[in-house]
Amino acid sequence: MTPTVGQALAQSGLVPVDAHALLAHVTERNRAWLAAHRDEALAREQADAFFALAKRRREGEPVAYLVGWREFWGLRLRVTPDVLIPRPETETLVELALTWLAPDRALRVLDLGTGSGAIALALAYELPQAHVIATDASSAALVIARDNAQQLGLDNVEFVGADWYDGVPSGTFDLIVSNPPYVSRGDPHLAEGDLRFEPSEALVAEAGGLAALRGIVAGAPQRIVEGGALAVEHGHAQSEAVQALLHDAGFDDIVVRRDLAGIARVAGGRRR
Repeated sequence: MTPTVGQALAQSGLVPVDAHALLAHVTERNRAWLAAHRDEALAREQADAFFALAKRRREGEPVAYLVGWREFWGLRLRVTPDVLIPRPETETLVELALTWLAPDRALRVLDLGTGSGAIALALAYELPQAHVIATDASSAALVIARDNAQQLGLDNVEFVGADWYDGVPSGTFDLIVSNPPYVSRGDPHLAEGDLRFEPSEALVAEAGGLAALRGIVAGAPQRIVEGGALAVEHGHAQSEAVQALLHDAGFDDIVVRRDLAGIARVAGGRRR
């Protein structure tokens, strides 16, 4: 006899939000359906698949990798262990970028280290007249990002293999954005939670986590139009250092944005 929906959820050994996400994935139903059908028996293959995923989750694998997707800016994005899992705090970067850009203008935007394409695709969705160039050094990540663009029907994004600015198409941009690696090597958080399963090259940077940020900021002025802007995500204790990098590179109107937890998460400025 197979368990009911309610029994499976209770027997999973998971916190409710994870259990519901995995069972919704297995049954191809939403959480409202699960709540309304707690007494309905699962098919044997559904129960087996759910308990297998629940075991992997108890061992630490991220839910996003187990179900194969994560929502970002209201967009459903495919994710695999080849890319970082898009996080709500990164939406703060998109919010800041949009305050600088007019949706009805033909803009040129560069997203460095696009990963799943989350930032680039959110901007392309909000700015249909813009041409967004999204780069990554990982060919596997670019496959995921291109697939997400295709699934979302966004054709104003161009994906390019590049190592930061090395390989970026010529010309200048109205905006450059990036969520680069900014975790210091040896940071204890790397051994905790979802970070254990995410690609280290997208997380870890030398120089106390500032190496990639330094290169991005230093190389930005010559690639941004006059009055254009740069915005980057950074670590919780890096705000002052990143603001100093922006100032030293010649950026004005430097702003800091906090995420929903109140942590200074994004910094940006305009080119003088």
